[in-house]
Amino acid sequence: MSNSDPKARQRPGPWPPAPESSAMPPSSWAKRTGFRPKFSGETNASDSGQIVATPQPPPPPPQQPQPASQPKPREPETQPQPQAQPDLEAGRTRAAVNGVSDNKDHTVKKRRDSDGPPAKGSGQNGQAQSGPTDHARRPTSRSQEVVDVLPNDDDGFVGRPTHMKYELRDSPGLVPIGLYGFQHYISILGSLILIPLVIVPAMGGTYEDTSNVVSTVLFVSGVTTLLHTTFGSRLPLIQGPSFVYLAPALAIINSPEFQGLNGNKFKHIMKELQGAVIIGSAFQAILGYSGLMSVLVRLINPVVVSPTIAAVGLSFYSYGFPLVGSCLEIGAVQILLVIIFSLYLRKISVFGHRIFLIYAVPLGLAITWATAFLLTEAGVYSYKGCDANVPASNIISDHCRQHLSRMKHCRVDTSQALKSSPWFRFPYPLQWGTPVFHWKMALVMCVVSIIASVDSVGSYHASSLLVASRPPTPGVLSRGIGLEGLSSVLAGLWGTGTGSTTLTENIHTIAVTKMGSRRAVELGACVLIVLSLIGKVGGFLASIPEVMVAALLCFMWAMLTALGLSNLRYSEAGSSRNIIIVGLSLFFSLSIPAYFQQYGISPNSNMSVPSYFQPYIVASHGPFRSNYGGVNYILNTLLSFHMVIAFLVAVILDNTVPGSRQERGVYVWSEPDAARREPAVTKDYELPFRVGRVFRWVKWVGL
Repeated sequence: MSNSDPKARQRPGPWPPAPESSAMPPSSWAKRTGFRPKFSGETNASDSGQIVATPQPPPPPPQQPQPASQPKPREPETQPQPQAQPDLEAGRTRAAVNGVSDNKDHTVKKRRDSDGPPAKGSGQNGQAQSGPTDHARRPTSRSQEVVDVLPNDDDGFVGRPTHMKYELRDSPGLVPIGLYGFQHYISILGSLILIPLVIVPAMGGTYEDTSNVVSTVLFVSGVTTLLHTTFGSRLPLIQGPSFVYLAPALAIINSPEFQGLNGNKFKHIMKELQGAVIIGSAFQAILGYSGLMSVLVRLINPVVVSPTIAAVGLSFYSYGFPLVGSCLEIGAVQILLVIIFSLYLRKISVFGHRIFLIYAVPLGLAITWATAFLLTEAGVYSYKGCDANVPASNIISDHCRQHLSRMKHCRVDTSQALKSSPWFRFPYPLQWGTPVFHWKMALVMCVVSIIASVDSVGSYHASSLLVASRPPTPGVLSRGIGLEGLSSVLAGLWGTGTGSTTLTENIHTIAVTKMGSRRAVELGACVLIVLSLIGKVGGFLASIPEVMVAALLCFMWAMLTALGLSNLRYSEAGSSRNIIIVGLSLFFSLSIPAYFQQYGISPNSNMSVPSYFQPYIVASHGPFRSNYGGVNYILNTLLSFHMVIAFLVAVILDNTVPGSRQERGVYVWSEPDAARREPAVTKDYELPFRVGRVFRWVKWVGL
């Protein structure tokens, strides 16, 4: 009973009793009964995606004693109770309302799967319980009920695939899979192509170099995605150049030893990046395949993942709008269009697809690009006697110098990438030359690979709650991290400039498109490989104006920050413990790097790099100035990264400050023994082609 105090008991109402109201109980009632609501102002508790048994319906109120002469009232027949629907996965029955399961008042249903016997029980985060359960024999008191309903908004952020169109192993046909796979990759296109458009010009590369790197990124992304969905975590996650690697790449590009290079500067710096990425990725592969990730994952929880990923997006504030302001009428319109499509028009559906929400980035880019093209052709940015392709040092006229910035950033015909790119080009390994290895840059990338692994842990957990029957085991998680390391080694050999890891934006894309089919992602990866062989595709993408790239990055980095903070929904976000930890992590992730970046710089100093790249030259003027130059480089560079500071502060505080598992939102992964007994989980994560049987002795990287 919710309250055993007879004085506080309400009067019995009419028969039959009215259904319980879903309104939030008052604070005093909650404190007396121990009720812990999921969405309340006092505690925003939400477990790490746990699947629990459907709460038993409350017993009917005791009937009032009737006099002997009064006949017993007959039960009404006007509203017959619908029959309970069997839950094949959990082995229990689920009550229905009007013949339809109610998703608000009980557990979100698990994946319908008839591959094997029902699970004996389920625990936190969907973890299978090996022991018997007595929920059917013992009624659950109100204080013990746990209702697992993750935030279920109109954008599809739910904790289980209740509304997914296609789940992990669904294969409805070639045409639907092709359409959904194309949709999936188009919606995440910005994350795939924007990083090369930033780092290649920073390395002094030409338009042709940018086109070649974009084609290489598409090729490596397709290959590594196929590898990950086949031999990695097997979740439908696109692999690509993560923003986690962008800040380290810019720091290496702006290292002091590269400032005086003249001629062929691009290839020299790219070979340095390749060597650093290969060493750091090899360390990540060892971390995964050795099973050390299974130990490290115990320290990684939502309170750690959330500020770490949020700091990745916040760290590029100095690059975003300063470049947008170079052509405000184009960049600001780009940002406004993406905001309008993704927010104000997000509920508009065409043939069952929310096209404005799904294609907000490509639609905004297409409209803005077309508008800028019309303005360019109309002569708005043409000035008599001035040429945008002439270097600023060779311009004599003050009139042309005044309008040079607008001509360079607002015109869309300044790029020669599309004209200079060939029709066919096969990306091949070591295309830029033999990688160069320096231990100081390699150690920086090793630390960054740990941050990339933390990002992937959050992505694995969130995506498994959307598309899979249960979360993966620690062994599957380690296997996925190990394969990401090998994928980044391939990215280093091919020369993409960054590592290849799971893109955080996958979670938003899966939740919005409601497409979780592994086959669709694999088919899209094959299409991506074919497109990478067409040189004109890379040339077309490389010709996106710089101001539009900056405008898109403003939106992408804001999304990355929000996706990082959304991991707090698995913990008690209203807990003072978590609020302080996340607040300290975010603040110091901005403040400490600012100290390192500003140390030793005089206000009137004339920097040789643009203002938006100045945070990444800290290695030349940081506070660490010992006799060991390599140690100075590593410490000054690492402590200037926002994500590194956020991770260190969060992981130390979260694992030393006392707190319950529910308050911390500890990730709970599936137990290997229980997962192996469930055919659905086995088919979700087991390696294909009987590879798992050959390596069954490796317990720490599989089921």
